[in-house]
Amino acid sequence: MKSDIEIAQEAKMKPIVEIARGMGLEEDEIELYGKYKCKVSLDVLKRLEGRPNGKYITVTAITPTPLGEGKTVTTIGLGQALNRIGYRTINCIRQPSLGPVFGIKGGAAGGGYSQCVPMEDFNLHFTGDTHAVALAHNLLAAFIDAHILHGNKLNIDPFSITWPRVVDVSDRALRRIVIGLGGKENGYPRETGFDIAVASEVMAILALTTGLKDLRQRLARIVIGYTPDGKPVTAEDLKCAGSMTVLLRDAIKPNLIQTLENTPVFVHAGPFANIAHGNNSILADQIALKLADYVVTESGFGADIGAEKMFNIKCRYSGLKLNAAVVVCTVRALKMHGGAFRVRPGRPLDPELIAKENMPALEKGCENLEKQIENVLMHGIPAVVAINRMTTDRDSEIELIRQKALAAGASDAVVSEVWAKGGAGGEDLARAVVKACEQPSNFHHLYPLDIPIKEKIEIIATRVYGADGVDYLPRAEQQIKLYTSLGYDKLPICMAKTHLSLTADPNIKGRPRGFRVTVREVRASVGAGFLYPLLGEMSTMPGLPSEPAGQKVDIDEEGRVVGLF
Repeated sequence: MKSDIEIAQEAKMKPIVEIARGMGLEEDEIELYGKYKCKVSLDVLKRLEGRPNGKYITVTAITPTPLGEGKTVTTIGLGQALNRIGYRTINCIRQPSLGPVFGIKGGAAGGGYSQCVPMEDFNLHFTGDTHAVALAHNLLAAFIDAHILHGNKLNIDPFSITWPRVVDVSDRALRRIVIGLGGKENGYPRETGFDIAVASEVMAILALTTGLKDLRQRLARIVIGYTPDGKPVTAEDLKCAGSMTVLLRDAIKPNLIQTLENTPVFVHAGPFANIAHGNNSILADQIALKLADYVVTESGFGADIGAEKMFNIKCRYSGLKLNAAVVVCTVRALKMHGGAFRVRPGRPLDPELIAKENMPALEKGCENLEKQIENVLMHGIPAVVAINRMTTDRDSEIELIRQKALAAGASDAVVSEVWAKGGAGGEDLARAVVKACEQPSNFHHLYPLDIPIKEKIEIIATRVYGADGVDYLPRAEQQIKLYTSLGYDKLPICMAKTHLSLTADPNIKGRPRGFRVTVREVRASVGAGFLYPLLGEMSTMPGLPSEPAGQKVDIDEEGRVVGLF
């Protein structure tokens, strides 16, 4: 079969003005970025405010392997399939970070015959939103150090500063650095570091904002550090929030492209799910729900990570209610969760994984699927399991997964072949989703906001991860006490933990029992509107592997991009 980029480059795209017109957008509500992509004005929300919302579906997954299990492929394929069976459907997904694109993961536009296009633009600079986020973030960082150099009237404690720099490249050498060397004219020497741009609180704010005024207010609330007596210092105190808002004036508008089957896709914001809330923007979903019968979005990683944060953070701030969730799984990943094999990024799959049936390992691994179905159901909506079929899967393996999923409470479990067949390979899944959305649902959040910080953390750890309890290191205890005194205890919780396990240890697979999790520290993203406890060792700046994906990316003699996934 052809590579993803070869398939994408052969696509017969329609001008984006045709896609927009077909959705019901008016000419003055789009801003063109070339022939095949545009931004959509927020004014459309005013025009359509009286129109009822369509059905709202998120695509999530089991605990993934480092290779991923086809969640974006399923998301795009399901959107194509719903359109094929007669429902006006819009996909809403995140913009990928250039770090993973040139690092381990490669492109993030879907794959096979379920992709969004133009694939090269989507995976590279796109419309510049991530660059705008990075610039706004780094402007605030520059304001901080300039303020300290010029007398520090706000009395910022340099050792309390929590605002790093950002760059959208995986570069481990920048994780911890010293700035301000070379004399007073170069600033105040202190230790700091870089995060990857999509880990910025500014990116989380862009994804959670509900409008330009709200964006300005959220940026103003960003806490960059504290005075020696524990008073928070904000972007508004530094008089930087206004300039940051101006830099994000265009980035706040969702981007519109299309799938290989010329169905619409909103792409907006790109927060990571293991260190932020891992979902595309509220604004893109709000616009899509006014224009479509069905909106299919995607939550990062497994249902214990991105979906839990969608349920309890994104939906809480948007006021939107989901109708159903799709849980993606693969035979190979469930075998790995059964303990038979290890899957490592950049290394060939163990041939035994494909050559042998190994039903005991598959059955054991299905415990992970059962837990992730449970994580959806506890929020009051139906779960449909999508079995992302690969050519080496056996009917007996598929049937075992289907039986286990139904026994765990899934409303249906359906084979998906959207990678190989596009929308046609997802029609059964689409019909199962429509049926699930017709069921009565009682979508609700897992916890109220007015309970103590520790109680919220423990509800997520025990109910979603299956832990026996939570332990807190001294630094976390001190931070929880500080945030409670400052009134931040009313914020929702955005757990930062590995996506490769239900525990905080990426090596523990399946559905572990009899474990505890340790919170080593708790950070406050006051502008974004959440606290994020750190479980285990979490890095906000990835590093490149020994053979980065970027080694394969190039330009051919005709000027086309090659090697991009």
